Amino acid sequence: MTPEESIALIKANLAEVLNPEIIDDVILKEKRDLKVYWGTATTGRPHCGYFVSMVKIAELLAAGCHIKILLADLHAYLDNMKAPLELIEQRVLYYEFVVKSLLKAVGVDISKLEFVKGSTYQCSQNYTMDRFKLEGITKISAAQKAGAEVVKQTADPYLGGIIYPLMQALDEEYLDVDAQLGGLDQRKIFTFALENLPRIGYKVRAHLMHSMVPGLGEAQKMSSSEPDSKIDLLDSADLVAKKLKKAVCVPKKIEGNGVVAFVEHVIFRVASLKTGGKSQFKVERRDEETLVYDDIEKLKADFEADILTPQLLKAGLTKALNELLDPIRNEYAASEEWQKIAELAYPSEEKQQKVKKQKKEVDPAKRAAALAAKAEQLKLKDEEAK
Repeated sequence: MTPEESIALIKANLAEVLNPEIIDDVILKEKRDLKVYWGTATTGRPHCGYFVSMVKIAELLAAGCHIKILLADLHAYLDNMKAPLELIEQRVLYYEFVVKSLLKAVGVDISKLEFVKGSTYQCSQNYTMDRFKLEGITKISAAQKAGAEVVKQTADPYLGGIIYPLMQALDEEYLDVDAQLGGLDQRKIFTFALENLPRIGYKVRAHLMHSMVPGLGEAQKMSSSEPDSKIDLLDSADLVAKKLKKAVCVPKKIEGNGVVAFVEHVIFRVASLKTGGKSQFKVERRDEETLVYDDIEKLKADFEADILTPQLLKAGLTKALNELLDPIRNEYAASEEWQKIAELAYPSEEKQQKVKKQKKEVDPAKRAAALAAKAEQLKLKDEEAK
């Protein structure tokens, strides 16, 4: 692959790139591999929306980039304590299993990846001093704005959620990278880093942003905190079918359609990775010829024309997604270690047994007297009415 081809692949299939000239300078002038990091807070169980990031990571590896995967354990706690401190270590291990399995499912050689746990350097003296420097020059309103689309927002926020974007900015320096990869929801944190890292003596980085897959319900994106918006990576084939059957998929409407978006950003691109650039998506029809799509634009046109109905699209996606998830489910089923870690990372919540209040026993004599008194009152009212 030529340097120009490498640059083109790095920038391909992205919604936006900030400071793209940094990428060009590293590859063309410094003549070295681009160093990129992608981070994830180890909170709830990862869902199928993660495929979008994994596909881009696969493309970056193919382009010759050095990739670091940040398992952001402290961020998971700071974001409204989504991950309790006592569970963080196990969730880091769970996420490492999941991310590796996800990447293998899309055909990535995971030996080329470097995994880093955030707390291994975020508790150091130098990092802490730099965090203090950022805190000293950052207004609360600016920090809240930076994390608005990533950190859980409340009327009276915890301090951890305010520090969160500052740490994500610092991570770029301490992971020694040229660029950071994330979804469009990270844009405000990325611009915060661009504006503020130079203020404490550090260089700016490039930022690669991929599109976000809308949730299957009304949510704008798949989220671990929105159960109706997502399909978990270890959901059974039947549960995947059930969730997709219930998914919101307005006929003839492309914009904001999570089902169409998932086919575009995951199924088509995974197929392209596995076949060397030849995407294909099949939709079987009863008593009719199978619809075969090699181009997402043709699929969208057929959907808008109602040739490809929501029911047909969901059925096709169910088959394709289950084929993609099968190796992940099989790996989990075969790994006692992964299963044990899952139990420790996400312990089952005990169901609260509702104790029914027992009715007090009423003295029959008192009950009879009360009924008699009530009858007498009704009799008096009838007489007054007459």
